[in-house]
Amino acid sequence: MRILLIHSDYLNYNVKKKTPVAEEIEEAKHDGSFDDSLVVFTAVEKEDEDNPQGIVKNLVKEVLKTNDQVKAENIVLYPYAHLSSSLSSPKVAVGILKDAEEALLAEDLNVVRVPFGWYKAFEISCKGHPLSELSRTITAETEEEKIERKPSKWQILEGNKITEIKDFKFENKAFKHLVDYELGQGASDEGEPPHVKLMREKEICDYEPASDVGNLRWYPKGKLIRDLLDDYVYDLVVDRGAMPVETPIFYDLDNQAIYEHAYKFGERQYRTDTKKKLMLRFAACFGAFRLMSDSFLTWRNLPAKIFELTHYSFRYEKKGEVVGLKRLRAFTMPDFHSFCADVPASLDEFSAQTDMCLKTGSDLNLDFEVIFRATQDFFDENEEWMYEIASKFNKPILLEVLPERHHYWVCKIDLANIDALGRPIENPTVQIDVESGKRFDIEYLGEDGNQHNPTILHCSPTGSIERVLCAMLEKTAIDLNEKSPMLPTWLSPIQARIITVGDAHEEFAEEIYEKINASNIRVDIDDRDESVGKKIRNASKEWIPYIFVIGDNEVESGKFQVTVRETGEKVDMDVDELIAEIKQKTKGMPFRRLPLPKDISKRINFQ
Repeated sequence: MRILLIHSDYLNYNVKKKTPVAEEIEEAKHDGSFDDSLVVFTAVEKEDEDNPQGIVKNLVKEVLKTNDQVKAENIVLYPYAHLSSSLSSPKVAVGILKDAEEALLAEDLNVVRVPFGWYKAFEISCKGHPLSELSRTITAETEEEKIERKPSKWQILEGNKITEIKDFKFENKAFKHLVDYELGQGASDEGEPPHVKLMREKEICDYEPASDVGNLRWYPKGKLIRDLLDDYVYDLVVDRGAMPVETPIFYDLDNQAIYEHAYKFGERQYRTDTKKKLMLRFAACFGAFRLMSDSFLTWRNLPAKIFELTHYSFRYEKKGEVVGLKRLRAFTMPDFHSFCADVPASLDEFSAQTDMCLKTGSDLNLDFEVIFRATQDFFDENEEWMYEIASKFNKPILLEVLPERHHYWVCKIDLANIDALGRPIENPTVQIDVESGKRFDIEYLGEDGNQHNPTILHCSPTGSIERVLCAMLEKTAIDLNEKSPMLPTWLSPIQARIITVGDAHEEFAEEIYEKINASNIRVDIDDRDESVGKKIRNASKEWIPYIFVIGDNEVESGKFQVTVRETGEKVDMDVDELIAEIKQKTKGMPFRRLPLPKDISKRINFQ
């Protein structure tokens, strides 16, 4: 139940017209006027039907607590459907409001219940003190039930060896940061991580002040990097049998299955201000599940694999938590869903997808720390399998065992990078979902001739694209004292730069450019009227992997001294050797063309 409590100087109402669910009322109930009232606007929700008496008990408790503070002369229960997008049946709603009215009358209070199911005009004057406007969500859960929820058990898992955290000797600083953070003992979320400065400095992206917080604007270099990461994930999952789809970003919260799934997301739902109760998706789950529920599946189709790269997903993160590329309200999420016959059938696929997530770390040069989570029942039934998964990492991982299932999943693995401030950046994940198949009415025809609900694997092989880039930039800050910061060559917006000494060398520079560019390498020319030293420094600031100067000697010999950023070495090469080295570095990775003028003198300065 959702309620809005207003301490008012007065409330006046009068009924206008019946709705199809209007309760019958006497003439005296057609209007009312009440001074000094605690007006309780109420919306009874679908889930309240499971325990109406628990809702009544907690509603009355909240009203009494508030009225003890504001000391209003009257209590007015006012049905107000607009507070929720998932309403209960009218019969249940009226019953709850009548029972609440009786319970409050028994407390010797002046209580009025405004008619249910009528269009009404009303006028209210709010008193304006600190307690005069309060909103609450009422559940049937009791304090005793909250207290009884048992905590998770946290341990360290190395292959099949389990160690208590207090007995574990930490040798990996990043892993210690992860464990401390998960147990609430680590670094706080305050402070700006280094990547925020880098994303601006390198003209990747920046905050957009004319939009909502957590919505970024991307410059050409940043869009190129993001597009290449998109292409990388696409190729990765399609090679593993995924079928790409595209689904809407808006979903109707009056759809019960969508509401139930979204409700688990709590206050981070990003809703639209329209007449229809719409929510912006927080992942591709809704679209994938709706698509599959309308499809005809048999056991021969399983595991059926659906992939969507969402541009965008939306989460209404708290304003103070939104920072840089790490936590956004609008982001790009690769969502890979695999529909399996049952939990046992999902285990092999889970293992293969864990391998895929590990590959992304290798390909992107990122180090993962790992959290493996499962319910106690799942752990007991699949202990040896969990040890096999843990062994893939060849390092200690954090194990969380939940005493009972609180979520749609029974097992999940989360891979995180650690930022320069010692805080995790959650990226790849694989999850075994045992709820959504039934909730969204997804069925497949089994070999036994009966219909069954599949078990669903959720996988994001990299995590959100923005967080991948966040992790890569943070790693450059961590490694700064050991090596020159750079992105992998295949992701570098400019892979090679030609620096001309003077106008006399431009023609030869153009020839070299044409040959490198024809080889699908992003190359440009610094043709500005600046000193060679300044041009080299500027190229270094842009983290360009290969830089070389063309002067008289280079024109004559056809060879140049190339500064290789990764090693810091200066290597003599001709154009064919340079092309061969860059092609070797980028082998197997996606390519997109340079999204900027090749001549630096013609470029816009976005900062």
